[in-house]
Amino acid sequence: MQRKYPNLCKPIKIGNVNFRNRMFSAPMGGTDITADCTIGRASTAFYELRAKGGAASVTVSECVVHPETEGSHMYHLDLQTVGSLSSFTYTADAIRRHGAIASVELSHSGQYAGTYLTDKNKKHGLAQWGPSALVRPDGLEVKELTEELISDIVTAYGKCAGLAKRAGFEMIMIHGGHGWLINQFLSPYFNHRTDKYGGPLENRVRFAQAVLDSVRDSVGLGFPIEFRMSGSELFEGGYDLAEGIEIAKLLESRVDLLHVSAGTYQRGFSVTHPSMFLPHGSNVYLAAEIKKHVSVPVATVGGLNDPAMMEEIIATGKADVVEMARALLADHELPRKVMSNRDEDIVKCLRCFTCMAERAVTSTRRCTVNPLIGRELDGVEIVPSSRSCKVLVAGGGPGGLEAAITAAKRGHKVILCEKSDQLGGILKGEQAIPFKYEMYELGVTLGKLAEDAGVEIRLNTLVTKEYLEKENVDALIIAVGSEPLVPPIPGLNGDNVIVVNDYYLEKDKVSDQVVVLGGGQAGCEAAVHLAQEGKTVHLVEMRTELAPDANIRHRPILLKEIENYKIHVHTEYKGLSVTDEGVVCANAAGEEQLVPGTSVICALGQRARRNVVEDLIDCAPYVAQIGDCVKPSTITTAVYQGYHAALDI
Repeated sequence: MQRKYPNLCKPIKIGNVNFRNRMFSAPMGGTDITADCTIGRASTAFYELRAKGGAASVTVSECVVHPETEGSHMYHLDLQTVGSLSSFTYTADAIRRHGAIASVELSHSGQYAGTYLTDKNKKHGLAQWGPSALVRPDGLEVKELTEELISDIVTAYGKCAGLAKRAGFEMIMIHGGHGWLINQFLSPYFNHRTDKYGGPLENRVRFAQAVLDSVRDSVGLGFPIEFRMSGSELFEGGYDLAEGIEIAKLLESRVDLLHVSAGTYQRGFSVTHPSMFLPHGSNVYLAAEIKKHVSVPVATVGGLNDPAMMEEIIATGKADVVEMARALLADHELPRKVMSNRDEDIVKCLRCFTCMAERAVTSTRRCTVNPLIGRELDGVEIVPSSRSCKVLVAGGGPGGLEAAITAAKRGHKVILCEKSDQLGGILKGEQAIPFKYEMYELGVTLGKLAEDAGVEIRLNTLVTKEYLEKENVDALIIAVGSEPLVPPIPGLNGDNVIVVNDYYLEKDKVSDQVVVLGGGQAGCEAAVHLAQEGKTVHLVEMRTELAPDANIRHRPILLKEIENYKIHVHTEYKGLSVTDEGVVCANAAGEEQLVPGTSVICALGQRARRNVVEDLIDCAPYVAQIGDCVKPSTITTAVYQGYHAALDI
């Protein structure tokens, strides 16, 4: 067949191993790490899903090589712990049986030991070790590694690599970036040693070279070693791209694949994992420049989810391999869809950080757009129903669309009714905000997938009791969503006021002086967008803090954007009235203040359409309520509930 993306689909040989395409699943930490730090069954299923989806390689992350100096609750691989070797063996087998190459990331956090502990207080009971003694910004003391301990750690990398090979892994990734121990040795910011491991670059790179030599001695020639590095640390005091090139040149003879990432977790999380506020492929330039100076294959990573962009990266020689993490959570079948020319069916990552926030909060995984993630053991196949039912879904938002697609895949006759003239629900409003455009695209993609699955879509159709009586359905899924909360504030219905949901319809009405009334996540993101357009923006919030409804990964990035764009923030301000000059508010002291602006964006939240639900609740033998019509929540909730409501029919 003629491949639409021939370069992306082309196999590649690294070391003595053949990979089926150029799309690799980048390291992602598992979730059910046992008390003994073995791989739990849920994590095995988590990694297997990417292999089934067509990725050429799937990397298990992170395996700590030297628990004596790194007490984080991450994977350990040894012969002493019952179940350790077998858990890695079962995981490698689960990946390999689908045609993907199983890889494991060997790691040491160094002075950042304990970062991934759920109970952060336990960090204070750990021994943090680094290249140099210092006190971390959080007050934790870091001890300098002795040469004897360095030698022990180097040996441990080799032992762990040998056990990984024994377990069935066919590639090893050495984590040398993002502020972890190897990167700490490479970095002039962290490494102040005066011995053979410190000072000039040829000394700072010595630890990485020793680690790679130890691993090579254990796995042998031809066994691929991938080295993950930050092309630049991207902060003052760290090494820059020019020095990143020199590091790559000093290491290339010892590796089979250079995996070029960016920044550090501690000083640039949203750069290492590009946020929605950054362009896709924002870190590719680092790999592209390093590739000019080395002879081994180079991989690039960071916010990539568009096959056309990835094809161009490979075709123009910027990199030999593209690696994805979040994109393959959003759609684990992305590589299979690319290989079969079905790229229009790809459900794209929203870069919303739900996946990372969930791991930090509950020690599990979720994905906003993929209900399987973190729950793979519950079943990843949609099993046809023993009896075909007539199903009506009321509401064409993300939850309703997911329910309709799933019900149709089970063999049911599905009708989806949407009262407006366009699918997508609340996502329609995101088309006018460039950094949230993929949320709008989600509605479009789910609409296409629903049609392809055989769902009968009826637009401009309001579902009522009478309508349902006429249709006589077996099952009803109510997904009618929420409506904007517009309190009876004088002037809030004026011509100079736009409800944030309707911004995409009325954006041309917005002047250069704007007040955003409501500092939740939606209001904050609208404020950032308006500031990006060069408008003067005032953000008014009744509570003491902004965006409390944003997840713990996205929120600090969002607040930083508000700071960077110099948005005028007014917390503990209660809106009293809206005038042509702005919003009259009461401050924390009860004093009236005019917040100036000739346009006002109303972003005061959403209210569930409970009246609609109550009218329809008895209109079918099986009735499910999902998403915002239950209570205003997230796309994540709507999609997950929609998927399972359809499975329950």
